Amino acid sequence: MQEPTRLFDLLEWRRELHPERPVFKFKEDGEWKSHYIDEYIEKSNLISYALMHLGVKKGENIGLISAGRPEWNYVDFGVQQTGAVLLPIYPTISEDDYQYILNDADVRLLVVETPALYKKISNIREKLPKLENLCTIVPMEGVRSMEDIYEIGRQYLASHPDAPQRLQAMKDSLTTDDVCTMIYTSGTTGTPKGVMLAHRGLIMNVQEIKESPSKTWTRALSWLPMCHIYERMMGYLYQWLCFEIAYAESIAKVGDNCKELRPHMLACVPRFIEKVYDKIYRKGEKMTGVKKKIFDWAINLALEYDLDESKLSLWYKLQRAVADKLVYKEIRENMGGELGMLVSGGAIIQPRLTRFFSCVGLDLYEGYGLTETSPLIAVTNSNKAGRKIGSVGFAMREIEVRIDPETSEIQCRGGNVMKGYYKQPELTAQAIDPDGWFHTGDTGYFDPDGYLFITGRTKSMFKTSMGKFINPEVIEEKMKQSPFILDMMVVGAEQKFAAALVAPDFDMLKDWCRRHGVSAQTPAEMIADKVVIARFQKVMDKYNAELGVTEQVKRFALVADTWSEANKMLTPTQKLIRRNVEAAYKEQIEALFK
Repeated sequence: MQEPTRLFDLLEWRRELHPERPVFKFKEDGEWKSHYIDEYIEKSNLISYALMHLGVKKGENIGLISAGRPEWNYVDFGVQQTGAVLLPIYPTISEDDYQYILNDADVRLLVVETPALYKKISNIREKLPKLENLCTIVPMEGVRSMEDIYEIGRQYLASHPDAPQRLQAMKDSLTTDDVCTMIYTSGTTGTPKGVMLAHRGLIMNVQEIKESPSKTWTRALSWLPMCHIYERMMGYLYQWLCFEIAYAESIAKVGDNCKELRPHMLACVPRFIEKVYDKIYRKGEKMTGVKKKIFDWAINLALEYDLDESKLSLWYKLQRAVADKLVYKEIRENMGGELGMLVSGGAIIQPRLTRFFSCVGLDLYEGYGLTETSPLIAVTNSNKAGRKIGSVGFAMREIEVRIDPETSEIQCRGGNVMKGYYKQPELTAQAIDPDGWFHTGDTGYFDPDGYLFITGRTKSMFKTSMGKFINPEVIEEKMKQSPFILDMMVVGAEQKFAAALVAPDFDMLKDWCRRHGVSAQTPAEMIADKVVIARFQKVMDKYNAELGVTEQVKRFALVADTWSEANKMLTPTQKLIRRNVEAAYKEQIEALFK
């Protein structure tokens, strides 16, 4: 069978190769329900027929606000097959953001998952003059639902006997270079922009990584937002490989769902990996006696692991075998027992985490890219030399990647690059130069072996009053190796030195306070306690010793807040929104330099 060239080709691809396997699993009324390819194709087609009835045209943007579930995919391919463009939007953003995106994208048909999301849109309905049709996936009395959409499709099919031929003609007219989706950037550096992506870019991504998973694997767990291009692409990869995709109940349930479903693959972000590691670390902190000594020994052993096993001594390998039976095996069982690959994207991952999880038997892979590149530019792989500690891997084979000799900016050119920003030709021209090179805004370098290393973002860098350039992300990632630090932002533009705001991991800190006789209990009490502040100074001293003099954090302030999407300090992909943090803590930042 010919390999897919458009994403919706995956429907027939899957039916041809493995019609007997479930495509999706989703928990309903406390039970995991399987969804098969015939249902997937039928409902995708019914959505296409309904859109044809509603007069949807090629290139029109259709909105979708939902967490991962089977219906997300039905809408995705139902829209794509008509030549319309799916606009997935995060379920967690503000009403103001919804208003901006839906109006900017000229959305007249919107699908939302839940009554709560329906209410959010209803609150701003008068400010959405172009929105004509609104329906929910979860049924809601008096509101059009997905079942109503399916019924419109059935009626269209009944009244138009040639509907299947019409739909097929639409599909046949679409090429791999047609836009299939538009995703709005998270707005870390300004107003969100609609990124127009073609089938080709996502297909290229899947083809680049499809050889890395083991041929024996058949199950994946999905928990990241499906509107994030990274998880979206991973979903297409799973479908290409004929995996069964189970959608986690929530991020809090990922561990429980892993134990229930025993997945082989899991996509995640560095923040998730850090929290898993910290949970393991805290468990060890509560141990005593011989058990704690064994646990600490095994953890420290894992942190010395090298991905190139030829560099490991026989003595190390013997110790690892013992540690596996005593400690690592239980860690794997807590993640389901059959998880063979963790794939991290969205930000740089700390080298210690790659060492630790790979040693434990949960091989950690990572990729690098942006929404504008569908998303991959570089990725690690399962070949013998496919990974290197600290690197995001090799540039994709079908694209060109270069490093600007003056700014160290990473630039790429190829079929993975977006078609442009929606209705923003000037911004598109700023991002993609006349020769077709996309300017990422990230800095990095290739080592002699061709591995790409990321060093930061050009827009995050600042210059001190002493004329020294500082890359804050490098410092932040180093300091965040401490289990005491959940988040951190380095500041110091036009100042004599670098300083930092530090958001502690209060779960970790509360345990530490209890064990060290510190009476402080609330976040406000803890960050004001002299003993706590002294402990954080030790953390700063430890990591400052590994930095250059101009990079060292000379002063810091602890904050009582946990930065999140809810308080608009983090994007939905858990990236720091620096301008919001700076605005919220303006007085604390000014005090650091007095």
